[in-house]
Amino acid sequence: MREYPGLRRRGFLAAASGVGALALVGCGSSDNGSGAGAGGGNDGKPRRGGRLRAAFAGGSASETLDPHLANLFADVARAKALFDKLADYGDDLSARPRLASGWEPNAGLDRWKVTLRKADFHDGKPVTADDVLFSFRRIADPAKAFRAKASLEPIDLKASRAVGERTVEFVLKRPTAEFPNVLAAFGAYIVPDGTSDADFDKKPVGSGPFRFVSFAPGRSAVFRRNEAHWDGAPYLDELEFVVANEESARVNALLGGQVEYAHELNPTTARAHEGKGQIEIIRLRNSAMQAFAMKTDRPPFDDKRVREAFFLIADRQELIDGALSGAGVVGNDLFGKGYEYYADGLPQREQDLDRARSLLKKAGAEKLKVTLDTSAVAAGFTEAAGIFRDQAAKAGVTVEVKMGSKDSYWADILDSGTMCCYRSGAMPIESHISQRLLTDSTTNATKWHHKDFDALYHQAQSTKDETERAAVFGRMQRKLYAEGGFLVWGFADWIIGTARGVKGVERKAPANTLDWARFDKVWLA
Repeated sequence: MREYPGLRRRGFLAAASGVGALALVGCGSSDNGSGAGAGGGNDGKPRRGGRLRAAFAGGSASETLDPHLANLFADVARAKALFDKLADYGDDLSARPRLASGWEPNAGLDRWKVTLRKADFHDGKPVTADDVLFSFRRIADPAKAFRAKASLEPIDLKASRAVGERTVEFVLKRPTAEFPNVLAAFGAYIVPDGTSDADFDKKPVGSGPFRFVSFAPGRSAVFRRNEAHWDGAPYLDELEFVVANEESARVNALLGGQVEYAHELNPTTARAHEGKGQIEIIRLRNSAMQAFAMKTDRPPFDDKRVREAFFLIADRQELIDGALSGAGVVGNDLFGKGYEYYADGLPQREQDLDRARSLLKKAGAEKLKVTLDTSAVAAGFTEAAGIFRDQAAKAGVTVEVKMGSKDSYWADILDSGTMCCYRSGAMPIESHISQRLLTDSTTNATKWHHKDFDALYHQAQSTKDETERAAVFGRMQRKLYAEGGFLVWGFADWIIGTARGVKGVERKAPANTLDWARFDKVWLA
C-alpha cells in the first residue's frame, strides 16, 4: 500500500530561516540523537529520566482534556501527548502517517482505504478500525461544535466501514484528491470506541506517548511515559503542563527554574535573553499568521468597500516593526505565505490613505467608529491594536481598543464584536479554508458565508489535476484578497524559551505541525 502524498510546501520557511533544505522526519521515528537540540547541538545521545515542566498560556477552570475540543496551543500540546491522529503535518505541511501506516484511493478518489499500524491504547487494548470510526463520528456529531467537524465533512460516515480490525474504508461524498489532509486535521484524534464525555477529565485513555496522571483545569496536567508507545517510549519520565497566561510569568518561571520550557515568548523578551547564556531562545521563523479579523456579516464590515479601506489603512511594516520588534515578514491579506497553492502573484498591498478615505466616503462611513477587540493573550496583540488605532486615525477612522480577558478571549471573539486581533499557527491552506472560511465552519471568526465560495472549495477538493486544482485555489484567494474579512498584516516568528539542559526541541517545525511541542522526543541533558 502506498502513501498518498499530501500538500508540499515550497520552502518558504527554509529560506526565511537560512536553511538550505527542510529536514524531514520519517514516519514513525525522529532522529533526535543526531539533530540539533536547544542550544544548537546536543550533549551526546539522548538520555532517559526526569520531569520536564512546560509553561503555556491556557484557558480557565473550564479547560478539558477532550482532544476533540482542543483549540488553544496548550490544549493541542496536551492532546498530542495523550492521543494520536491517523496522520499529522510534517515540517513541509504534507500529511505524514501516524496511527495510519498508509492510505490508498480508488481510481475515482471517492473511496480511500486506510490501514492502521499496530498500536495500543493505554489500557492495553489495540487501536482498531472501530475506534477510528467511533472517533470520527463523535467529531461529526451535529449536536456538537468540535473543531475538526468541518474538515471531516467530505466523509460519508454512515457508509464508511471497517474491513478488518486494522483497515477502514472511507466512503466520500465527492472525489477528494487531498484526503490525507483530512486524516491530519487539527483535532482529529483517535479515542477508544465507547468513550464518554466524562471520561476525558477523569482518566483519559489514548494511544499517545504519555499516560494520564492528574489534571487541574486552568492550572496543571501531569503525564507519565508510555513505555509501550508504538513510536518508542519518550525519554522523559514525566511531563507537566503548567498554565501561565502572562508572558512575564512564563519567562520568570523559566529564569527561576520553576519550568524548563516556556511557550510563546514575545520578541522583546527574546532579544533581551538571546545569546546571554541563561536560557535558550528558539525561533520558528515566520510561522504564525498575524491578522485583524473583520466580521463580514454585520456593520460596518458587511460593506466590502469598508473592508478594502481597512486593508489600505494598514502600514504592515510598521506593524511588524512595532508589534513584533521586526521578528517577522509582511502579509498580504491571505493565509499561508509560502505554502502550496498560496497566491503569491497578487500585488503586495501598501498603505494608501487617500484611497481608503475615498472608499469610506463612497460607503457613507467618513467618520467611522470601530471597536477593536484585543487582549494580552498573544504576543504583539495589544501593541498591534495600538499601532493600527493610530494608523486608522490618519484616515479619519476612530478605533477604540477594547481589552479582553486572556482566559476567555478566543471564545469571546468568535461570535461577538466586529473586529479583533487574530493569529494562527501553520496548517495547509485547504485546512484553513475548511475550518475558518466555509459557511458551516465551526471557527469562522470573520463570518464569511458565501455559497459560491463553498462550491469552489468542493470543486478544488474534487479536482484530480494538481495544476487545475491550484487554479481553483487561486480563484478563491483572489476573492479573499479583494473582499475577505482577514486583514493579514504579517507572519511572525514563533518564539520558545528553554532551560539550557533541554535538548531535542525541533527548530524547523511551525506551530501546529507534528514536531512542534513534540515532548516525546525531548530530553534533559
